[in-house]
Amino acid sequence: MRVIRRTTYISICAILSLIMAGCAGNNVAVTAESATDKDMEDAVAIMSETEYSANEAATYPQGDDKNSLQDNKEVTEDVIDQPDTSVTGDDMEGIMKTKYDRHGALHVNNNGKLVDHNGETVTLRGYSTHCINLYGDYINRDFLEYMRDEWKIDVIRLAMYTAEENGYCITSDESRKELMDVIDRGVKTATELGLYVIIDWHILSDSNPHMYEDMAADFWDKISAKYSSYGNIFYEICNEPNSGCSWQDIKTYSDRIIPIIRKNDPYAVILVGTPEWSQRVDEAAADPITTDDNVMYVLHFYADTHRDYLRNIGQGAIDKKLPLFVTEFGTCAADGGGAHNKDEADKWIKMLDDNDISYVMWNISNKDETSAMIMPWCEKVTGGYTDDELREPAKWFRDVLKNASGR
Repeated sequence: MRVIRRTTYISICAILSLIMAGCAGNNVAVTAESATDKDMEDAVAIMSETEYSANEAATYPQGDDKNSLQDNKEVTEDVIDQPDTSVTGDDMEGIMKTKYDRHGALHVNNNGKLVDHNGETVTLRGYSTHCINLYGDYINRDFLEYMRDEWKIDVIRLAMYTAEENGYCITSDESRKELMDVIDRGVKTATELGLYVIIDWHILSDSNPHMYEDMAADFWDKISAKYSSYGNIFYEICNEPNSGCSWQDIKTYSDRIIPIIRKNDPYAVILVGTPEWSQRVDEAAADPITTDDNVMYVLHFYADTHRDYLRNIGQGAIDKKLPLFVTEFGTCAADGGGAHNKDEADKWIKMLDDNDISYVMWNISNKDETSAMIMPWCEKVTGGYTDDELREPAKWFRDVLKNASGR
């Protein structure tokens, strides 16, 4: 049986372009839209006889040349350590099943948009876990495959609490290792399924990222070294700075953390939280980070609490071409409770879709709160939920995702 391997560092489209250009002896690119059935059959035949690894694929530069592909850029991590899944040549639909398969590694362009190596704007939509310290059982292949196939998510956010619920910064070395194992399981499973992954340093009561800065530095050094050859990773370095934490505090923290990540991973997008629980993106727009051009700024909202005022702040930052990513939102009140406000949530989604802003909903758990995806009495962790096992915000978002699939 002929087999195509899904690489973890470049989209299948880019590989097909390289293969077909090599076959034809020219520089004609083959994309998902332009490839004929014969192109695809030829590519399958070639790939079944050839070993393609991340070392032979192109990687993604930054700066003035980041819309072009660099050939022969060697990846430092041994390709054997990368997760790998296979689809048969008879299942051509599966080859381009996800946005990661089609677009590969992403970066930020000069207009503040998330784009692929061809400069095509890409909008990601997905779900965030709740605290993986408590709800890590949902991070399994059956659940993520169900969310990919039935809900049409493109991205999963792994929320690792730092100071609550036996968080990374207040627990034992053994528990820290367990949290790293959960992250590793999530990254590898999501990668095998063709999903993007956000690794989230989830500060809350430790309101200023400087509080555990040394531990954060060590964490991001380990994480970025481990996943440096993966093309689907986003590093979210501080979830929700709050309680008087200033934008200057966040910038000085970022000035230390970003170079640590870049030492290991020059190309991944880094997500930076903003003041007041990641709401004051206007402050970031007025004084953005200038030491790295592959950074996006985090905006969070809860639709029943945050209405026109915060939407106007967000739109103002977008108008200034500040790269935004909504790594967490809900349709209820900011405390996770209250009513599901569909009308306000619809207004937010329209604004985000109109501006090509990626967004991730909170939260995958059966916690007894409105923002949870699953009813508290439902203990299933592998998917296959009936409507009565889901909360109203989750059913609403399932429709949003399905309506947006393909965009």
